[in-house]
Amino acid sequence: MNKIVISGTGLFTPSESISNAELIACFNAYVEQFNQNNAAAIADGSVTALEPSSEAFIEKASGIKARYVMNKSGVLDINRMAPDIPERSDDQPSIMCDMAVAAASQALERAGRTAADVDAVIVACSNLQRAYPAIAVEVQTALGINGYGFDMNVACSSATFGIQAGVTAIVTGQARAVLVISPEITSGHLNWRDRDSHFIFGDACTAVLLERAENATSAHQFEIVGMKLKTQFSNNIRNNFGFLNRADESGVGKPDKLFRQQGRKVFRDVCPMAAALITDTVQAQQLNITDIKRFWLHQANLNMNLLISRTILGRDATPEESPTILDTYANTSSAGSIIAFHKYQADLVAGDVGVICSFGAGYSIGCVVVRRLAA
Repeated sequence: MNKIVISGTGLFTPSESISNAELIACFNAYVEQFNQNNAAAIADGSVTALEPSSEAFIEKASGIKARYVMNKSGVLDINRMAPDIPERSDDQPSIMCDMAVAAASQALERAGRTAADVDAVIVACSNLQRAYPAIAVEVQTALGINGYGFDMNVACSSATFGIQAGVTAIVTGQARAVLVISPEITSGHLNWRDRDSHFIFGDACTAVLLERAENATSAHQFEIVGMKLKTQFSNNIRNNFGFLNRADESGVGKPDKLFRQQGRKVFRDVCPMAAALITDTVQAQQLNITDIKRFWLHQANLNMNLLISRTILGRDATPEESPTILDTYANTSSAGSIIAFHKYQADLVAGDVGVICSFGAGYSIGCVVVRRLAA
């Protein structure tokens, strides 16, 4: 197979961030307001009182200290508790298009490429803002790429699955180079009134440029040496929002139309699956786990990453071996492992091998083994 490389990465980070302290102040104010407004019903047992939360609880449960969001004021308004993002006219670029163009432009610049060098755009994310036309086709047009684009959704594993699709397109001759872009406005699907999950997500967008090694000129090349994908159906992470909701109005506005999960079950199921897939993918390339210099894991939960790396290595991973970005970004769904890869790759030298791994709803797990090439 022709060698395919990641020749550039890009990252769009929103300008606004919410600290745990700010989030807890809002959430606890909402809890107090709810309990006061429902005091009589709580007293007679027909309504359950809400419990306040704390910064210590959030950090212990997740390792998250803050999260970037596209809109802060709406989230922290206790009478709204959702981002305030005005709808744009059809003649304006969508907000996801703006995010994608920013990240993609950075990836192209880092790779030393222009839109004329790219034939395909894959927008791979878990939170698409509309059904059609595809965000990818809008982004393709905005960038001035003469080729094709399509959207795909494999939840938090979308970026790694998108890399697989991009590599296939290049190998089969469908494209010279492919942009895989993951714009995530996770703040829009999050239930900010749910104590167990309101702190989990943040917004961001990543971009990865894939091309043949023989054509690449970037000083930041990583050869893709192996990939493996796995899915297994589970309802333990789910969001029932969709166009069929209008066919049964009784469900409109119900909590299941936002993100929900059974966290303990997810932890129990996904950690061993991810560890096994990483090990299998590495070994399939005639490599040992000890050959892996860095693990860019999905940034969903610090405790999950600690357990996965401990299972793989037989010991705790160092911060250098398994870098963390979720403390400041929170869970950015499909963008998380790519943010870690983007931010923590410069110190690797030619020959160093690393693993990009994402995992989430589906269940879905994507694993990509990469090797740093000489500049």
